[in-house]
Amino acid sequence: MPPHTQATFLYLLLLCFFSATAKGGRFARLGINYGTLGDDLPSASRSVHLLHSLGAGAVKIYDANPAILHALAGTRFRVSIMVPNEIIPSLGVNASAASAWVATNLGPFYPAVRVRYLLVGNEILSYTSLANSTWPFLVPAMVNIHRALSACSIRDVKVGTTLAMDALATSFPPSAGAFRSDIAEPVMRPLLRFLHKTRSYYFVDAYPYFAWASNPSSIRLDYALFSSNASFNYFDPGSKLTYTNLFDQMLDAVAAAMGQLGSGDVRIAVAETGWPNAGDLDQIGANVHNAAIYNRNLARRLAARPAVGTPARPGAVMPVFVFSLYNENQKPGPGTERHWGLLYPNGSKVYEVDLSGRRPLDSYPPLPPPENNEPYKGKIWCVFGGDRKAATNATTVGAALAYACGQGNGTCDAIRPGGPCYKPNTLVAHASYAFNSYWQQFRQAGGTCFFDGLAVQTKTDPSYGTCKYVSFTN
Repeated sequence: MPPHTQATFLYLLLLCFFSATAKGGRFARLGINYGTLGDDLPSASRSVHLLHSLGAGAVKIYDANPAILHALAGTRFRVSIMVPNEIIPSLGVNASAASAWVATNLGPFYPAVRVRYLLVGNEILSYTSLANSTWPFLVPAMVNIHRALSACSIRDVKVGTTLAMDALATSFPPSAGAFRSDIAEPVMRPLLRFLHKTRSYYFVDAYPYFAWASNPSSIRLDYALFSSNASFNYFDPGSKLTYTNLFDQMLDAVAAAMGQLGSGDVRIAVAETGWPNAGDLDQIGANVHNAAIYNRNLARRLAARPAVGTPARPGAVMPVFVFSLYNENQKPGPGTERHWGLLYPNGSKVYEVDLSGRRPLDSYPPLPPPENNEPYKGKIWCVFGGDRKAATNATTVGAALAYACGQGNGTCDAIRPGGPCYKPNTLVAHASYAFNSYWQQFRQAGGTCFFDGLAVQTKTDPSYGTCKYVSFTN
């Protein structure tokens, strides 16, 4: 037997031996997503201390990070571990690979770490580019992971996968919830069959913020924040149920979609939810005030006993994980992507919140008033504003400049020799022009003002002399 095979075999033996001492238990308290895509984040051990200070009862991590798992050993946190998207095909076709993954990533830590969920993949059904390479292997990979656990008599670790709300083709009204036609039969039906058979959960990423921000004229903000009064409740004509908040609507739309495929009894868990504490100038409602209100109300709601559940599933107890522990400045995309944290990267609180839900709402200190709950109507530019280490690296800035200039038509003509924006002939000045020119061309198609943390939005026109920076009014 080769050495690496021997090691895997021994890990499996040890894992199976120790699993006999592990005990399950009901999910309690709000959990939190612990991501690591940020500069200079606190150590794993300090992060676990911070989780305690926030009143969290569970934690979800995005890979089997050994340092984090070591720090969680011996604590009472229930832990969810994600299996990376890129290895799903190999796990789906090779049961030995699934056993090896369990032995390598769970074996050294279980049962000292109270792992309760293994989530195979992260929102893979949102990416049509994975339709042929990965989707067909999702359920087989979950089956193989489950069998590897069962071989060791580990029955308190549930296997699932996380799905975004875009797995649904219809979500309104909730009673009309239905999965997309491209996934309903080939993926969702066997997935739901597996979840039912193993008594696992449908893990959904449910963000009322995105639903509200995309349609603020039709959805009331307080309805999205669990703060609506009865006069603004929504009555679903199909189910005859009344809704007091957007979160419940989203979850019941998922329940309805599962019911259409004959799996209405599969339990629901929320893998991610939350509200951004800041964002780009053109991102409505992303502020500390709204984020605090949302997460405080969510915590109080989930702490209620007996459990509130949803209108379609009254009394249902469900695991829920808030996104996220830290503001993570390395995450690409629009500004909100880097501002979901309850904590700043230095560990200080963005706002006060007790995830146990025990703290009375009227005991919190005053919040800063929201300043962007209405759409911004002015002009916006995208300029160099690097506040990361990369900003001092000429190679990094040069690569971002070259990328921007290589996109579109005439993107950087104005900064070529003789052009109106050629001078000052500095890397920073040229990068500012290129970033803005690129963003103005591609923002409607999903282009962002980020450039690996080198760019920022501004309301101040950076034009000078005959050098004009284009901008479009929102």
